Amino acid sequence: MSKRKNPCEGKGNADFCEFLIELAEYERNVNRNIHKYNAYRKAASVLAAHHKRIESGDEAKKLNGIGEKIARKIDEYLLTGKLKKLENIHHDASAQAINLLTRVSGIGPVKAAELYRCGIATIEDLNKNQDKLNHHQLIGLKYFEDFEKKIPRSEIKDIENKIKTTAKVLDPEYTVTICGSYRRGKSESGDIDALITHPALCGYKGNKKNEEKLLQNVVDALNNGLVTEVISVGETKFMGVCRLLQDLPARRLDIRLIPTDQYYCAMLYFTGSDVFNKTMRAHALEKGFTLNEYSLRPVGVTGVPGEPVPISSEEEIFDYMDYPYKAPQDRNM
Repeated sequence: MSKRKNPCEGKGNADFCEFLIELAEYERNVNRNIHKYNAYRKAASVLAAHHKRIESGDEAKKLNGIGEKIARKIDEYLLTGKLKKLENIHHDASAQAINLLTRVSGIGPVKAAELYRCGIATIEDLNKNQDKLNHHQLIGLKYFEDFEKKIPRSEIKDIENKIKTTAKVLDPEYTVTICGSYRRGKSESGDIDALITHPALCGYKGNKKNEEKLLQNVVDALNNGLVTEVISVGETKFMGVCRLLQDLPARRLDIRLIPTDQYYCAMLYFTGSDVFNKTMRAHALEKGFTLNEYSLRPVGVTGVPGEPVPISSEEEIFDYMDYPYKAPQDRNM
């Protein structure tokens, strides 16, 4: 998934969102504090979904997901137009370097810190030290500028059509869905996340023989005109690079092969948003279920999940949980 996803572009609270997302990235990449990262991300998503401009920290605190500390930051920003914490981060050379390095596909916070300790702080430094990078990171470096560019919805639509046409030529029983922000109706995305399934692959544990063949056949066919680089390909997941036309940027493409009986749970999960998924999982628990990207399972009195509930559409997941159905475009929380 993209490292550049911002849940609140173009909204009335976009400036709050921007500093919260920057703080979130700092907590994840530099401090490796996932709890704070999630808190800042959730607050940004809540503000993105809010219908009007927030005018005070007290007003913000009335929203679910925004506590006292974040409210104080909103007040500070409204009063001064900046945040002291962010000012300090901007003057912290190590923080700036680590945040930059983690924007390279394949480089996580631990690797970025390791590279910084070796004296590598810029993309130019990385280019001079390619021997320290693995295959994925080398591709991320090679296409760094391209991967930083957002992908217009129209381009993803063309890529979607190409993947679907290619798969259907191989076998008309393939099903393909592009998820993520594209499915949520956004005008642009950071990368492309595709799910595919086939009736030959059914059963919670799948069929290893079918998995290998079904995904590899599609990837091989896409190598003739769309896929330009393979980062990795396994039985159920392909990670790589695609380019629709020579004069367009290269794009990150992930394709996951999903068993048919897990497809709709996977579709729900990979469509997002992250905050919407957490809301759904919390509601599932309240209703006596456990929900993840694989299945919806009832939880008995012992607390042990039972057998997966048969699911034949996304709507059924909502129905089982007694949760009002939300179309993908209404999940941008």
